[in-house]
Amino acid sequence: MKSRSLVALVLVVAVVLLSAGCSSSAPDSNTEKVTLTVSAAASLKKSFTALAEQFSADNPDIEIKFNFDGSQALVTQIDQGANVDVLATADQKNMEKLGDKITDPQIFATNVLTIVTQPGNPENIQGLADLAKSDVTTVICAVDVPCGSATAEVEENTGVDIKPVSEETAVTGVLTKVQTKQADAGLVYVTDAAGAGDTVTSVSDPAFAAVVNKYPIGVVAATRNKEAAQQFVDMVLGTKGSALLESQGFGPAT
Repeated sequence: MKSRSLVALVLVVAVVLLSAGCSSSAPDSNTEKVTLTVSAAASLKKSFTALAEQFSADNPDIEIKFNFDGSQALVTQIDQGANVDVLATADQKNMEKLGDKITDPQIFATNVLTIVTQPGNPENIQGLADLAKSDVTTVICAVDVPCGSATAEVEENTGVDIKPVSEETAVTGVLTKVQTKQADAGLVYVTDAAGAGDTVTSVSDPAFAAVVNKYPIGVVAATRNKEAAQQFVDMVLGTKGSALLESQGFGPAT
């Protein structure tokens, strides 16, 4: 009888050990990292990169991969089937082109234009009207880009007719051409000017306050990572996101 009891005890212990072994291996399959592809307007590069660091600290199982470009280019990519989980554009017009391909887009920040010149403002540019002078070379965004659309609206409101030496497909292109002395001035967002530090000088104009770009963000409907994508969107829309965006010069969502 004792030997039977001993055998039974050994069998029970073996079953328990086997069960423990199976259960301990299960979490490995559940902790696999999710990679989110976030397509965002070029003007969001600095702020979203900082946001991703906070997000990854709170969600170590989710990795963020960014694609920064002009809003119109990002929309075209998604429309053509690009594998994207979250989209953030620099205007509502481009976001609306995707219709129900984006789930419930919401405004998370606002931005306005400013003039940037080479450090010290050697051409003594005082405002928007100076950009129409024949001896001032100016770079702007193409009209189908949000910053270009805003530029066109400012020109229409003021009657100032800028003759640009080039039209860029992203606001970062405008900034670069001024920084590399390929132009005397450029029209960019206040956040880009702030992020550029002392590599440029910023010149404001009262006309810019009347043209406000609203930035929407939403989950791409075709994503396979809806829960993780929504977590990132929620952070951008939440207190942490708002505080960081404000620190980068963005205005509040309206």
